[in-house]
Amino acid sequence: MTQFMVPVLAEAEEEVERSLRPRTLADFVGQERVKEQLEIALEAARARSEALDHVLLAGPPGLGKTSLAQIVRNELGVGIRQVAGPGLERKDIAAILTSLEVRDVLFIDEIHRMSRAAEEILYPALEDFRLDIVVGQGPAARTLTLDLPPFTLVGATTRTGLLTTPLRDRFGLTFRLDLYTPRELAAIVRRSARILGVDVADPAAELISARSRGTPRVANRILRRVRDVAEVRHEGVVTTKVAEEALALLEVDGAGLERFDRDLLRALVEKFGGGPVGLSTLAVALGEEPETIEDVYEPYLLQLGFLQRTPRGRVVTDLGREHLGASRSDSTLF
Repeated sequence: MTQFMVPVLAEAEEEVERSLRPRTLADFVGQERVKEQLEIALEAARARSEALDHVLLAGPPGLGKTSLAQIVRNELGVGIRQVAGPGLERKDIAAILTSLEVRDVLFIDEIHRMSRAAEEILYPALEDFRLDIVVGQGPAARTLTLDLPPFTLVGATTRTGLLTTPLRDRFGLTFRLDLYTPRELAAIVRRSARILGVDVADPAAELISARSRGTPRVANRILRRVRDVAEVRHEGVVTTKVAEEALALLEVDGAGLERFDRDLLRALVEKFGGGPVGLSTLAVALGEEPETIEDVYEPYLLQLGFLQRTPRGRVVTDLGREHLGASRSDSTLF
């Protein structure tokens, strides 16, 4: 594979991912309480011809925060600017804010990773729809104030605790997205299969959903790989047997754990006696970034009860040992 093909393939994957995103609240499966509250707020904003209150979406990756931001834009019939929090500087925020139209949506992903300087320029923009620009330096410096059109900031975060209080308090609507139930994920798998033109048997959809870590993004990723196996090795129809074969190839076990999840638990048991062990030490042992372990892998292990976070570090629970096939008294796997 040439170096030019990799970006093309990645772009094709992203395009498929975008095609599977719901475009309206009616298409969005799950998160019923969030949808109900958001629908009322959207209807009220439309009736008053006002910008929607600023929205904060919190929760683990892959639960639909970006999709909800796009849905807000679609439901309001306005434009959207989408940026990532890391790397945003004051000048970037100023340029983006001055380019917004009335009632537009500004979506900032990973908003908790914005720099303090970029964040502070947002405060007057969010509260009073104005932009304060300092011109000059020293005693000759003066502040130039620009009026901004009313707009809606939609912020997405996987770590609400890292948001500063002044920024968090400026959101009028705050929603916490929860992991999805297997039934909701099965509905998402069937919807995505229709969009992809894949014939998926109901038991196969339920099997995929049961191993998708409560996350639509994971469910859609597994579905695409199952489709590949069905098309290459079988006749294109995704049966339970085909789904099982594909999941075995992906090394996704019955609890939805992938190889790295099991490596994490195994490292705790085999190298550190089950814990407690600090996050940074665990990250070095696994060759992964601490933030990735904390934000991507740990939430599901915690949800399953396989892992505990304690003041002294991470600890494997009895359930985690049992899943690995280890006894409570012996850390050697068999």
